[in-house]
Amino acid sequence: MADVVADANMDAVQRRLMFEDECILVDENDKVVGHESKYNCHLMEKIESLNLLHRAFSVFLFNSKYELLLQQRSATKVTFPLVWTNTCCSHPLYRESELIEENALGVRNAAQRKLLDELGIPAEDVPVDEFTPLGRMLYKAPSDGKWGEHELDYLLFIVRDVKVNPNPDEVAGIKYVNQEQLKELLRKADAGEEGLKLSPWFRLVVDNFLLKWWDHVQKGTIYEAADMKTIHKLT
Repeated sequence: MADVVADANMDAVQRRLMFEDECILVDENDKVVGHESKYNCHLMEKIESLNLLHRAFSVFLFNSKYELLLQQRSATKVTFPLVWTNTCCSHPLYRESELIEENALGVRNAAQRKLLDELGIPAEDVPVDEFTPLGRMLYKAPSDGKWGEHELDYLLFIVRDVKVNPNPDEVAGIKYVNQEQLKELLRKADAGEEGLKLSPWFRLVVDNFLLKWWDHVQKGTIYEAADMKTIHKLT
């Protein structure tokens, strides 16, 4: 209970999500082994002592000009506040509609839900069938001394022109970028300019997959890039 008391000053919205949301626990082969609160899944002490690994997703949404929508996480986020990242990063929950394994439907259902929650993107703008799962990666990343991530992350791509109305409890800013603008963001982050920081999972995707997959997006050959059999263990 000490942690609960110590976190009494946590933002009310984030606190509610931390204790109400039940993440899906998986093993390193992505087999479901149970469920646990979002709070415990992001405590580094629990991650290290119990090897808690949860299922997650990262959405990469492109408009019809093939620009990628990025978001800056809100200042009240418990992990990685104010960092820039891909369109939406979150977790399927331990509920029937988000546990469906076939064609990653549960994860796609969760992605549609969170795009509305975080960015105000209506469900009709991002039909579940339009998400293309391209791959999975496993990574661990501490945020500070207390919090962090240990995720088996589904990478979902979608090309849609959408209406965006960011939720300030979740998102501090948004921007669309082309490849050259993204490379400039990377340069600034590497140089420590403007205090700009990128999320560790976004940086892993950028360094390992994004630019070649982006080329497939522009050519309309995105399905050729998909590999859902491999789980890439990245650090």
